Amino acid sequence: MQHFLKAALAAGALSVSIGMAHAQDLAPLNSDSEPDRIDWSQLDATFGPMPAPADGTKVGGVSKTLTNEYWRSLGEGYKSFADAHGVDVVYQAAQSEGDQLGQLSIAETLISQGFNALLFSPQTDANLIPALEKATAAGVPVVNVNDAVIPTVAHYVGNVQKDNGMRVAQWFIDTHPEGGKVAVIEGQAGVFAAGQRTAGFTETILAAGNFDVVASVPADWSRELAFNAAATILQQHPDLIGFYANNDGMALGVVEAVKSAGKADQTAVFGTDGISDAYAAVRAGDLTGTVDSFPVLTGEVAMEVALRLAAGQDLPRVVATPQALITKDNIETYATSDLSALRATLMAE
Repeated sequence: MQHFLKAALAAGALSVSIGMAHAQDLAPLNSDSEPDRIDWSQLDATFGPMPAPADGTKVGGVSKTLTNEYWRSLGEGYKSFADAHGVDVVYQAAQSEGDQLGQLSIAETLISQGFNALLFSPQTDANLIPALEKATAAGVPVVNVNDAVIPTVAHYVGNVQKDNGMRVAQWFIDTHPEGGKVAVIEGQAGVFAAGQRTAGFTETILAAGNFDVVASVPADWSRELAFNAAATILQQHPDLIGFYANNDGMALGVVEAVKSAGKADQTAVFGTDGISDAYAAVRAGDLTGTVDSFPVLTGEVAMEVALRLAAGQDLPRVVATPQALITKDNIETYATSDLSALRATLMAE
């Protein structure tokens, strides 16, 4: 399997060099700092109401996996917006977050099925490069939707990943002026979001001058691996005051380790994504907080961007979507299934 995956990714790298003319010599994308960007809330004001999709318009989406609630919620956003505009959508995903070759196969199959636009959420920054190049050559617009970033993609929708970690670090700085020891449970290596979330947290908290990041270890988005890593870190650093995990699934594994070690009153735990289990854990007092990136809303915005591109609009390279640090103090402000109310709340911030 590794041999075939390496061959596919090598072919993708060659395809990038050949296909750069099609990408208009775009610089490698850093979605957090790309200057050609617009906030999601400004699409209508800048480009007008979304054009009515042509009859028969259909959009294909490929995601990391449907075993993670975040990606299921993203698909709900795709379908909600598509249904409201009479557009057909097909949403598929790999069997697991580590099935890079399987995800590539799904993406390439979608390209052959005549979709008017495609939504890619790659497992790593590299594994869907071959599919992107094929779609570009076929004239099909591709939107990279969270959270790995294909370097040569022309359009990206998602939140500022580095800001996720920065928000959590600021919470520790504000609530622990005396400083202390903290640790990071990272996502999968080779994923833009994991690197940026970790960097945002680490750089911000170390700049305060009185915190020590005693460990920063990958757990590959796995709750079990996160539990094991956190248990080891707590054994080595029994005075640890907090963890930041790159997603909520891992954060919930960390919560289990913290409770097993009898450190729940001492050690804060934060995750990222805002899945329903994280909200429930915050309400229960087990999880200190999560950075919600509002996946259903993100899915709606991504579908809107895809349809605007399919209609021929020239949009900025990055459309930034919102996020918020959720704790017991503000959870009810954001805990709503009413997307209209949520949009109004986020636009007012």
